[in-house]
Amino acid sequence: MFSLLIAVIYLSFISLGLPDSLLGSAWPVMSEEFGSPIGLAGIVSLIISAGTIVSSLLSDRLTKRFGAGIVTAASTFLTAAALLLFSFASAFWQLVLFAIPYGLGAGGVDAALNNYVALHLKSRHMSWLHCMWGVGASVSPYIMSYALSGAGGWSRGYLIVAAVQGVITLLLFLSLPLWKRAGSPKVAPLPADTALAEGNETRIGQDEGEYARRPLPLKEVFRVPGALMCFLCFFCYCALESTSSLWASSFMVARNGFSEERAAMFASLFFIGITAGRGINGFLTFRFSDKTLIRAGCAFIAVGVAIIAIPGLDWLTIAGFIVLGLGCAPVYPSIIHSTPALFGADKSQAIIGMQMAFAYIGSQASPLFGVIAQWISPSALPFYLAFFLVLVIVFHELMVKGAGNGKLKSSG
Repeated sequence: MFSLLIAVIYLSFISLGLPDSLLGSAWPVMSEEFGSPIGLAGIVSLIISAGTIVSSLLSDRLTKRFGAGIVTAASTFLTAAALLLFSFASAFWQLVLFAIPYGLGAGGVDAALNNYVALHLKSRHMSWLHCMWGVGASVSPYIMSYALSGAGGWSRGYLIVAAVQGVITLLLFLSLPLWKRAGSPKVAPLPADTALAEGNETRIGQDEGEYARRPLPLKEVFRVPGALMCFLCFFCYCALESTSSLWASSFMVARNGFSEERAAMFASLFFIGITAGRGINGFLTFRFSDKTLIRAGCAFIAVGVAIIAIPGLDWLTIAGFIVLGLGCAPVYPSIIHSTPALFGADKSQAIIGMQMAFAYIGSQASPLFGVIAQWISPSALPFYLAFFLVLVIVFHELMVKGAGNGKLKSSG
């Protein structure tokens, strides 16, 4: 029965990726229909990100109160409802309004699922699940392209994805008994008198274990040894990944002289590198630890950035972005999966929730390179990526060292 639950979780990760590319694929048509400037898509994206940050920060309290299964199912329902509302939107202000439940739902699913997988499943599943996210994100532009080519236009594209999300929501609610049977890691609870004295006693849902412990307040999350370094590592990695994906095409046009169409086609190889790399990384977890895979990923990123920096050969630039994608593949899922081992299963939901918040904030850092590109040139991209890569490496090593020192102090 647990295998059936794993299958549902895999479908949930595909559903996480499905909506991510819809707005970008449909916005040229939507902006024309609404009479909105092309740049307003960034406002919708920003509101979605703000919602995901809020729900990520609340994930610790919500999962301790209701359990990961209920939070995941309810959040997926919220996302499906928002996508359905998107399909009926007739003005830009409606998109802004509907972006709020979309962001809240997406963040809740992301944080709850990632923590559940980190606690209950092997590292290979974390890599393969994030590979499934890539599959969802890669498929959605084709769904929107199909919708735009027929009757119904972009609204039909959102309606199709909303229907898929609705089916997955139903499966998640039907699977709730499986989440309860899955059990949880044995984490020592707070003494009952301590919890009651502090007025923070929370009864955990059955899928999280029948014991009482209090959610970690934000200030206590930051006090966990190594946690701040972990969050900064996440911020810098997501800034690197989002900047690569957003500016790869412009870089090829400015530096290599590619046409816009050709650049867009080759820039997509970066995502293919990430998706394929996470599939491969799942098999590598049989032999290598999360820490080793993160370091190896950073080494591949460094090679990719170095190749991209070499001017003159078009095929070398294309190869560089593929290598860059392969290097990015293990970093995100491996950091998440290592969280319970580094910081403790009792703190993992709070820390993973904060990781998701910093990840979404980091993903909004890519416009900063737009200022640099305007002042200097998009050709400065490799140096910008190298800067964030150095920070990722430094913060990861400080994270591992800090978490290790924290364990020594607590055991002493």
